[in-house]
Amino acid sequence: MRLLIAAVLIFPIYTNLYGLRNSNSLYDQQITEILESLALEVTQIRNYYQILNAKAYSELVMINKKIASEISLENKVLNLIRKDQLRDIILKNSMAEETDISKIRYLKGLEVIKILYEKMVSLDHHFASMVTFNEINKISNPNHYPEFVALKDILQSKRIKKQGFGLSSLLGENVYTSVLHSFISLFTNSQESREDKEKAIASVECIFDFTLRMHNDLNTIYFETSFLEKSNEKIIDELEQLFDDYVDPIKYWVPLKDCRNNDDWDQIKENLNAYIKELNSMINQPSKQYQAHKMKINLEFPIDRLLQFIIQYNAFIDEGTKFYKKFDIMLNSYENEGICADKIPLEFKKMKENISISISKFNTAYKPIEINGSKMKAVLYGINDYD
Repeated sequence: MRLLIAAVLIFPIYTNLYGLRNSNSLYDQQITEILESLALEVTQIRNYYQILNAKAYSELVMINKKIASEISLENKVLNLIRKDQLRDIILKNSMAEETDISKIRYLKGLEVIKILYEKMVSLDHHFASMVTFNEINKISNPNHYPEFVALKDILQSKRIKKQGFGLSSLLGENVYTSVLHSFISLFTNSQESREDKEKAIASVECIFDFTLRMHNDLNTIYFETSFLEKSNEKIIDELEQLFDDYVDPIKYWVPLKDCRNNDDWDQIKENLNAYIKELNSMINQPSKQYQAHKMKINLEFPIDRLLQFIIQYNAFIDEGTKFYKKFDIMLNSYENEGICADKIPLEFKKMKENISISISKFNTAYKPIEINGSKMKAVLYGINDYD
């Protein structure tokens, strides 16, 4: 069991397996499968090399005893030579073992990149499906409501030319000037009775109340959603660059987008196998130990880069969640929704539903992986505070 826990900690993502098993999120399920597969494969590698080294360790114990008791100088020298050979075998096995584990970590890291990319592409589609500026303008500007347009037409037709004044097309579309102008035109129109004026106001009062109260909030939601969309695009670009850096040591130079679209993941594995074969060849050559060390670092470094990206991704999802919770509060802050329910556009209600769905998505499908504090230390260095 201790070995299983250690194996999981080797990979640069740490999370609660029990919690993952009880989650309905496909994302959680995928991460669970990666971690459990990693733990199993690392355990198998450890067991394989443990068996492989058992004979060498056993012989090494015997050699040490012979060296201690041997009288003949010639035999003692032969035993010392054999001891060095055994130690060299164990050292090479240890390096090969770490290389095999690095390969597993690398492949699991690649799977995490695939998952993150799918999530970010999904996020990109999510932002693209959100309300456009024209849709926001339509529900936040009274000039797009038939009742207000009809009132303006009536006031325009009854305007006393010597006393009244019209608005330019620019100011006529402005939320505040058009409403103000309509009130002035209505109150200064001597042709309308008091009852007619009150009736006219009653026909548009909910429209005025809703648009004037919610205009700024709705525009804020649009612009901040656009900001999140641009941020997501930037992070996608960074993930694509990370992928380029990740596969560069193994001489794979196809962009992530093309790799995904062409389902070219098997080619990456072939390149990785060729890289590992070359690395193992260098491990077995004493004169090339430095080159082998560099190759191993080149394989490990992208994995650590991936960990740093996950932290960035987590921060973005956390920020997005906070934004959407704020949007939810803003949309639910309209206090006269009950009174004006029949005048509030259907698009506004759909927007509220979409915001609620978005919060749910950010908490499930897009949710971050917790990596911080002692957990960070565990995944980076394999250090467990409870050891």
